[in-house]
Amino acid sequence: MDHPPDQETRVAALLLAAGGGRRLGGRPKALLSHHGRPLVEHAVRTLRAGGCAPDVHVVLGAAADDVRRQAELSGCVLLENPDWKEGMGSSLHAGLGALAGTGAHAALVFLVDQPGVGPAAVSRVRTAYRSPATLAAAAYDGGRGHPVLLGADHWAGVTAGASGDRGARGYLARHATDLLLVECGDVADPADIDTPADLGRLSP
Repeated sequence: MDHPPDQETRVAALLLAAGGGRRLGGRPKALLSHHGRPLVEHAVRTLRAGGCAPDVHVVLGAAADDVRRQAELSGCVLLENPDWKEGMGSSLHAGLGALAGTGAHAALVFLVDQPGVGPAAVSRVRTAYRSPATLAAAAYDGGRGHPVLLGADHWAGVTAGASGDRGARGYLARHATDLLLVECGDVADPADIDTPADLGRLSP
């Protein structure tokens, strides 16, 4: 059962969009074209359509100024990670740090380079929220994936271990007994865009 709107707003959407696309020849992932617009716009629309509040927190890094100029991100809270080259962990650290003073009770962490993860998966994971102690993640045929819901009680532990490209992986593994897996394999494709061969997953 969905939570009332005042409770839903306690879950902040955190979009990690800082990647430089090293294996894509240095093409920033946020600016890859999907349906004729930057991929970061598609991700923001997905989060909003999945029931997240309009003020999506977007962590930028590679070509941040270009992203601001080229992408329509009205209503978003734009954060910049100067350490984006260190990997996703640094973006997660920056994003959760920025959310700490907002009053949010949980963060729904979404990756910019998974265009096959749509509003239905976002909604399923978002509505798993029960309290700041909630820890939940999308599952695909039983395997853990994104998006991930991190209750605020977990933020300090997640940021303490977030480094390189690991993000929250280690923390979630250590707290597997507390983690609620929300099956999304019937509504989403978690394949990401990492190499030139993956670009076929994007639409003109």
